[in-house]
Amino acid sequence: MSDSAMKSFASASVVHLMCLLALGALSQTAAAQDRIYRCGNEYTNDPGDAKARGCRLVEGGNVTVIQGLKPAPAAGTPARTSPPATSSGARNDNERVDANAQRARDADARAILEAELRKAESRLSGLKQEYNNGEPEKRGPEFRNHQMYLDRVSELKAGVTRAQSDVDGIKRELARLGPASAAAR
Repeated sequence: MSDSAMKSFASASVVHLMCLLALGALSQTAAAQDRIYRCGNEYTNDPGDAKARGCRLVEGGNVTVIQGLKPAPAAGTPARTSPPATSSGARNDNERVDANAQRARDADARAILEAELRKAESRLSGLKQEYNNGEPEKRGPEFRNHQMYLDRVSELKAGVTRAQSDVDGIKRELARLGPASAAAR
């Protein structure tokens, strides 16, 4: 080989070597940026920040973090920036409710609870009638499949128990309201 050919080959080799080194450095930078660290509920790709905060490396996939937005107020409701002004209908912690207004609220609550009690007692009565003291009538496929019958019996028993619990709870709430006034009856 001639001197000029040797110099040309050496300079080409140096250029190739420098390109390979540059590509290697870029790939290491890209690999470092692919590392994601989790710091509690936050994520970072800065290894220095991650070490300082004691973060853990996230392995197995990419992480996409979407910043949350503040919920918008409901349609037709203006956003409040200050506390609402009190009117005669609203009350502060230090104000007392008018006795007539409280009686009306109690009467409404009692009427609602009594209606719920009637529905719950009706449901309980129907379930007890179907349950038939643990021996309900068998239905079509239950004649051949006794386990189906036993499953239905246990479901009915649980339903009766729930309905009885509902009735008892409503009665407790009514007792908490106190006796009904003569005007409300």
